[in-house]
Amino acid sequence: MTRMLMKSKILLTTKILIIVILIFFNLKNIAMASTFSEEQTINITKNLRCLICQGQTIHESNSDFAKSMKKYIKGELENGKTDEEIFSSLVEKYGQWIVYDPGISRNTLLLWALPLLLFLIGGAIIGIKILKKI
Repeated sequence: MTRMLMKSKILLTTKILIIVILIFFNLKNIAMASTFSEEQTINITKNLRCLICQGQTIHESNSDFAKSMKKYIKGELENGKTDEEIFSSLVEKYGQWIVYDPGISRNTLLLWALPLLLFLIGGAIIGIKILKKI
């Protein structure tokens, strides 16, 4: 009888230990998922301009608009949306100006090409001046 009682206690202890280990790993996964979501939210908000502050990113700003945008982005990430989907929905709603890195498109081609054009024109002017002196 005592042997059965000992086996029963060992079995119960083993079950409790397994349950505790499973709960620990589950909590660890939940914490890691929450941290990943926070990191994604920070990365997205660092690339968005605050429409109220205009000189700050949404990540840096403490305006009501920035706070609501942070909540919105976190909610969208929890709903399974990707960064690109979130950026495109925000650009669609607020315009290209909200994004710090607008990318190359028909509307921003001059913005990206202008520095190169100015560099080439400046180099040509310097080259002509040097050739005239020779």
